[in-house]
Amino acid sequence: MRVFLAGGSGAIGVPLIRALTAAGHQVTALTRSAANASTLRALGATPAVADALDAEALRRVVVEAKPTHVIHELTAIPKGGVRSARDLAPTNRLRVEGTRNLIEAAVAAGAKRIVSGSFAMFRGAPSSDVPPDMREASEAVRSMEFQTLEANRTARIEGVVLRYGLFYGPDAGSTVQMIAMAKRRLLPTIRGDRGLLSNIHVDDAASATVAALERAPAGSVYDIVDDRPVSFSEIAASLADAARAPRPFAVPAWLPRLLMPYMARMIALRLPLSNEKARAELGWRPAYPTIREGLAQTLQHAA
Repeated sequence: MRVFLAGGSGAIGVPLIRALTAAGHQVTALTRSAANASTLRALGATPAVADALDAEALRRVVVEAKPTHVIHELTAIPKGGVRSARDLAPTNRLRVEGTRNLIEAAVAAGAKRIVSGSFAMFRGAPSSDVPPDMREASEAVRSMEFQTLEANRTARIEGVVLRYGLFYGPDAGSTVQMIAMAKRRLLPTIRGDRGLLSNIHVDDAASATVAALERAPAGSVYDIVDDRPVSFSEIAASLADAARAPRPFAVPAWLPRLLMPYMARMIALRLPLSNEKARAELGWRPAYPTIREGLAQTLQHAA
């Protein structure tokens, strides 16, 4: 396949290029910054420099690449992770306008399929089901999914949506930051934590994306998560164990709500998702079935 990857330098973009090239696919990777071109070449991809919000420029580089398949991984997440709704504003725009531009460019290039990477924590939920400060992000995710599936329904291009769990791994900036916090005993557990978060190692997200590119029925939607959802407190404890750091402090639930209200609402969500459909239809299995195993690999990689 000739694959055009939009979002080649992000947390999933790097392992995805590795997975695609290992599978024998020819990859052109989009980056907004020419400074990333040498990194993309070193990974085995041909760089394409354009802003996804510039419809004409994006169309030009996609058509030049002549892809058979397109992957949408456009985000602008801060390297340290999301701390407030404002941090998601650039990504929201990419998920609305960038999706529209990318679909138009893919159709113009004659691509057969587009696979769009979505976010499982919102998974197409209506605005009334999410906290007010998360609604803009939720609407942007819904727009991206709708545009992809509508393009499939109208037979403009095959569309597949992958709803990823929370990314972690050696290429994820938020994981690097959390490891540093755990080592300094600054990543607490929360007393009475009832949240359930669905996670996915970036390498497993990449392998699932390649499987969907090759084998998913057109119009399909999959939750790409590991085998067991866990609370934030279990994540913090697993990080401390993997980093051989001191046992985390336990704090009352009101403290994170006071100091970091957006993140407190996010980690309090109960959204236990299943990868059963992806296993059955794609023949995919996560190499890291739980976050504890994935974090152990991440720390070994960092060492």
